[in-house]
Amino acid sequence: MPQTNDNGVVTRRKALATVAVGAASYRRILGANDRIGVGFIGFGLIGKQHVSDFKKLRRDVDLVAMCEVYRPRLEEGLAYMENPQAKIYRDFRKMYEDKDVQAVVVATPDHWHALLTIMACAAGKDVYVEKPMTLFIDEGKWMIEAARRYGRVVVVGTQRRHGRAVAEARAIVASGLLGKISLVRRAEARNIYPGFGKTPLERPPADLDYDLWLGPAPARPYQAHRALYHFRWFWDYSGGQMTNLAAHGIDQMHWIMNVKMPLRVHSSGGRFALEDDGETPDMQEALFEYPGFVLSYAIREINAYRGDTATRGLVLHGTKGTLLLGGSCEVLAEERGDPVNSIPRFLGHPVGGPQPSPTKPEPWIKAPPALKPPEDEDTMLLNKQDWIRCIRSRQRPLCEVEDGHYVSVACHLANISLRLGRSVRWDPDKQEIVGDREAAAMCRRPYRAPWDRVLAGLVKV
Repeated sequence: MPQTNDNGVVTRRKALATVAVGAASYRRILGANDRIGVGFIGFGLIGKQHVSDFKKLRRDVDLVAMCEVYRPRLEEGLAYMENPQAKIYRDFRKMYEDKDVQAVVVATPDHWHALLTIMACAAGKDVYVEKPMTLFIDEGKWMIEAARRYGRVVVVGTQRRHGRAVAEARAIVASGLLGKISLVRRAEARNIYPGFGKTPLERPPADLDYDLWLGPAPARPYQAHRALYHFRWFWDYSGGQMTNLAAHGIDQMHWIMNVKMPLRVHSSGGRFALEDDGETPDMQEALFEYPGFVLSYAIREINAYRGDTATRGLVLHGTKGTLLLGGSCEVLAEERGDPVNSIPRFLGHPVGGPQPSPTKPEPWIKAPPALKPPEDEDTMLLNKQDWIRCIRSRQRPLCEVEDGHYVSVACHLANISLRLGRSVRWDPDKQEIVGDREAAAMCRRPYRAPWDRVLAGLVKV
């Protein structure tokens, strides 16, 4: 763990002293016990799933530590780990000092993801961080810098680019079978009307360290919905379902279409119907312009209509075929015919107008058989296995910190556009919003003291 001076500021010199060791030295740390010591930060809905998954990987890992700011979950998490020797921590900084912890799993609310990852890298720990990787765009730049500076393997929980069906879809797109793809669509739909209700301002529970839970986020009076689970509906801590659910679909699309970031984003929506204390949209539509095609992404929390094929998965619309990637990978051929026959006939064109031909439509392509992945395929587990392999080899994982940054950029641009009521343009080379100072200013938020000084001691802010 980086040292601090009397003012609590992490000094760059001392931080650099914790720079990660190389692969050879890392193997020496593992020693005779070749299992990797993993510590967990956060035991919520996803945090518990992570513990469950790593229990299946005991040949490769030891579950050595649990950190939680809510004591009942800390105790439950310790019991669930099923390791009598495991240690518990209320403060993650103490866990980062633990030499038995070589890697950490960050499953906290979103506003903690970046700083916990950066500090873990500086402490010599490899990191598995949940998505969305960031709360605002610049955090992703800082996380990449930390991973590179300290030589750490950082994996993001955007595991849906794993799996056989996704690999098949990527290969089909690369082959050109679908023709020119101009549109990709995806929708996330459910109906939770009238919402989760409202919670009053009150004192935080005695067994919750609310100040540490807030961390770098602004100091706000406590409401139950601002903390456990429901944090996702508040801008201080998250970006709503655009950064939560859409992060998966957009990242999957990035991988399949071999793109990184959009050039322009326009998003509309708002909180139209839910009667609760949340702030993020209950309905949002976003258009992402990439080189050569458009991604249309819909978020609905107030209507679960499933007739739209895009609710089943990604839909890639090509000139010769359409690919649907849900649980399986399925290609549907477009029909090829005389374009004149597509013109409405009514009573027929007068003299000189286009005339229909006897050409019969036929499929443009021969669609390959639908590919359904094995029933036991678990992409979350595949992502963790990839992380463990890369911790040992020091190679680049499939869902690496840069990939997490790219998808987060797209999601944040959609939310910036929605909140400002106008489209925003993005320069992928300079990695900045162009032509809109107000929008560009939203790429960064201030951290609350003392976490602002901690951050400044570890990366260039």
